[in-house]
Amino acid sequence: MHSINVVGLGPGDRDQMPIKIEKLIKEAEIVYLRTEDHPAVKELITEGANFQSFDHLYEENDKDFEKVYTAIVDQLIKLAEDNDVVYAVPGHPMVAEKTVKDLLKNYSKVNIIGGKSFLDDLFQSVQVDPVEGFQLLDSFGLNHDTLNTGQHVIIMQVFNALMAGEVKLTLMEKYPDEHKVAVIDAAGSKDENIEWLSLYEIDRFAGVYNLRSLYVPPLELDEQVTSLSTLQSYIDRVTDADEGDAWINEQTPKSLIRYIREETDELIAAIENDDSDNWMEELGDVLVQLLYQTSSAEKEGLFTFEDVLETVNRKIRRRHPHVFDGVKATTAEEVDALWQKIKAEEKRSKDETG
Repeated sequence: MHSINVVGLGPGDRDQMPIKIEKLIKEAEIVYLRTEDHPAVKELITEGANFQSFDHLYEENDKDFEKVYTAIVDQLIKLAEDNDVVYAVPGHPMVAEKTVKDLLKNYSKVNIIGGKSFLDDLFQSVQVDPVEGFQLLDSFGLNHDTLNTGQHVIIMQVFNALMAGEVKLTLMEKYPDEHKVAVIDAAGSKDENIEWLSLYEIDRFAGVYNLRSLYVPPLELDEQVTSLSTLQSYIDRVTDADEGDAWINEQTPKSLIRYIREETDELIAAIENDDSDNWMEELGDVLVQLLYQTSSAEKEGLFTFEDVLETVNRKIRRRHPHVFDGVKATTAEEVDALWQKIKAEEKRSKDETG
């Protein structure tokens, strides 16, 4: 078993590549590339570096990236049966590089030599201090549920108009259409280009830009209107013992019961009347009452909202093995039987632990 030595080509041209990485690449008998579509590769070839890319696997696997990455890892491991291997990837090997992650998982002799990611140059380009908090996300797996609108957000691989359109629609679930974002090409290189656009404009371009990323600035608290954290922050202010609302601070968990009942009755009426606007609003009112209850419990030292979330998340996960763990239950009757079995096990566990 031989070693697989992984190096990063950096975020752009050769000037952004650490000297030790350039030296290693030039001295290697052959360097295997995830893709040769990288500015530094062209420069290094003219200086005698010998590369072999895996670009052909993208076409052979119909650009199914999971299949491509699996094929690359399999080939690298096979190559390492006979000799040490040098494998080069764009950027830094440990920043958003799926093949490296899979290699580390499936092969014991992987050495990460180093490289430079695009992040330092990107933060410099948009003049952002990452200590303020940021998310690095891939356009392929972007999900609005995971977006933190209070942090700096960087989205990689927004390389064509189709992908930019999908990213735009996802972001518009959380951000205003006019929110200003930066489209950044080749950050830190001589070809760097930054364009500030309204969010709704980001897919209005033609061509392919493999070094394109999107920077989304954070929203102010009062603009983070789709965030549960914002509501928690408001509730904390309203229930603050010194500067909060005088009425709510006179309430107790028991005195608030009547309001839970009122809001719940109004919610039920909205549902029964097919009144979608009130349905939505009353759900919010019920949620506020729940947060008032957790705030009261927290002040009494009983439990916190986070405790409630932990309990319900573990319960949902535990009670749905047919969704998460491959347990067979395809009919309502099978699900009910499984549900009753799990509840009985939970009760028995509680009885045993007192």
